[in-house]
Amino acid sequence: MAVATSVTLDSPVTALGISIKPGYRAGLQKMGIRTIRDLLLELPYDWEEFGRSSPVAWLQPGEQATVTGTVTGIRLAFSRNRRRYLDASVQDDHGGVLRVLWFNKPWLQRELAGKRVVLAGTVKGRPQHPEMVNPDHELAGPEPKRRVGGLMPKYHLSADMTNKKMAELVTAALPLADQFEETLPEGVRSRHRLMSLVEAVRAGHAADRASDWAEARRRFQFEELLELQLAFLLLRSEFAHERATTVPYRQEVIDAFKAGLGFQLTNAQRRATWDIFQDLQKDAPMNRLLNGDVGAGKTAVAAAAVAMVHAAELQSVVMAPTEILARQHLHKFRAYLEESFPDLKVELLVSGQPAAERRRVLTAAASGHCALLVGTHALIEGEVQLARLGLAVVDEQHRFGTRQRELLREKAGAGRPHFLAMTATPIPRSLALAVYGEMALSVIDELPPGRTPVRTRVVTAAGRERAYQLVRDEVAAGRQAFVICPLIEESEKLEVTAAVAEYERLQREVFPNLKLALVHGRLKEKDAVMEDFRAGRSQVLVATPVIEVGVDVPNASVMLVEGAERFGLAQLHQFRGRVGRGGAQSYCLLFAGDDASDKAVARLHLLEGEHDGFKLAHEDMRLRGAGELLGAKQHGLTDEAMRGLEQPTLLSEIRQEAEGILAGDAALAGHPALRAAVARRLELTSLS
Repeated sequence: MAVATSVTLDSPVTALGISIKPGYRAGLQKMGIRTIRDLLLELPYDWEEFGRSSPVAWLQPGEQATVTGTVTGIRLAFSRNRRRYLDASVQDDHGGVLRVLWFNKPWLQRELAGKRVVLAGTVKGRPQHPEMVNPDHELAGPEPKRRVGGLMPKYHLSADMTNKKMAELVTAALPLADQFEETLPEGVRSRHRLMSLVEAVRAGHAADRASDWAEARRRFQFEELLELQLAFLLLRSEFAHERATTVPYRQEVIDAFKAGLGFQLTNAQRRATWDIFQDLQKDAPMNRLLNGDVGAGKTAVAAAAVAMVHAAELQSVVMAPTEILARQHLHKFRAYLEESFPDLKVELLVSGQPAAERRRVLTAAASGHCALLVGTHALIEGEVQLARLGLAVVDEQHRFGTRQRELLREKAGAGRPHFLAMTATPIPRSLALAVYGEMALSVIDELPPGRTPVRTRVVTAAGRERAYQLVRDEVAAGRQAFVICPLIEESEKLEVTAAVAEYERLQREVFPNLKLALVHGRLKEKDAVMEDFRAGRSQVLVATPVIEVGVDVPNASVMLVEGAERFGLAQLHQFRGRVGRGGAQSYCLLFAGDDASDKAVARLHLLEGEHDGFKLAHEDMRLRGAGELLGAKQHGLTDEAMRGLEQPTLLSEIRQEAEGILAGDAALAGHPALRAAVARRLELTSLS
């Protein structure tokens, strides 16, 4: 179907003239694909080469293969942990039978029963009894299929979107690729032997050879990292022209702070605190990242900075991603500060406060009687005013956007506030410098003494009942437990559905005499459910992966993770960090899914003997890549660009190119397409 001549790259995807069902539209929206430009810039993250159709009798475990046959049987079944899947038999033209399992795709039962299909996937099972799990499929017809056999693209998908539909849309959109305007300077492309943008878009989606696709990805990887480095350099240049109110170092302040703590700071905490104090004394605003492991004591370091800022007659704010975390910070900062500094008042500002309390807090902040204001994104609302803001601390569960940071800065009045971000995930130093390149870095790589390691075990199907009994025993002893449901990348809706089903199963079949609660991302009252659990009003909390990893429940002693192989080591380490916060011995039990590979289970066993979050993060980078550790989408980068962050030589070359471009064109005025791309990447208000 020819596309109308009036259609441009900025036209909506619907302008392609292809029928898009509501489910597919929702999937595209969730993927951030609204225009044809968005669609064509969403390259496949990988390709699979399956070749021609093979007889089932020839299949060998571990190989990628294509099979054509008839679905002779297909039924709905349940795994040991009650996950639904389809169990199908496909018979080829030579009498060979392939068993096929599809997880989370119940609609295929009606679509495929009795039909002739073409399957492409990785062979599992034994040579005499081959299997495929979640293979790509198409109904077989008289015409050869474009996606089966040869190179087959694999796209990051969301909700009800499919590879097949993505390929159909991309095929219709590719004739418009000629409209792309080149973003990279000709000299840069020549020096690094990079494809043009038009060539890269075409080869990225419709490669004849794997090498063509690799070159297209290399072009996009270079461009993304160049945009990132340009953004960092522009931000640093912007910060260099700003002025903050200086905060003099006063020894009596830190002495009083340490005396009131009740524990000794670790050497790593002392180093980080000194880094911050040195920054605060300068009139250039601090812009520092505090990177630490679970329980490493980042909050105590931030509290020391607040005390020093208060001594200079300035105010501080601490922003948390959720209300329950904000309340947790409120209690911690009050414990660290208010007794040692009687005139240092800590207040809370969240959206759910009663109107009278909110008015009182706003008045205290505007008058200067409140030294530290703790809250959520409510802190950057227009009605919030501070008398003299000197320090902004962001506990960034997700990367804090430049525009939000600008709104926070505007609260300072005279002078820019100093800025401190705290990461929830331990990030290897090299990766932190690459992803947060506009920020100085302090690392807390040492845990306080005396913490009892959480006993971690990978649990097989045979050990499931013993694991459940451990939960019962711990609850009988007055403690609590978390159950994390598996990550389902295809759809948050499916994830919620699976969590509800697991909650009902556990309540009905496993823990009928215990008080269970459920929390997931679509639950409006999740803060209330979390607060009930923290207060001990429920005994077992069943949660999806959106559970707030920073929540502090000292009474919880068991963390049980279903489908653990779906998570990265760093994320599992974060889950594990939710227990072991009280005095009792705590446990983390990792259940692998029924379809987990031996390699995935072996990776889980690393957690049994390693408790250092930084070492686990390094291992995650090695096994799964930087994108898995930090979340590629979270940082606006593709997986390929994230892999580039692990290549110091490449980063150095790109940094030099960025410096060279800005040396000749400080505002990118002569590079409008590149300037627009950089502005989009980090929402630079100074460039928009």
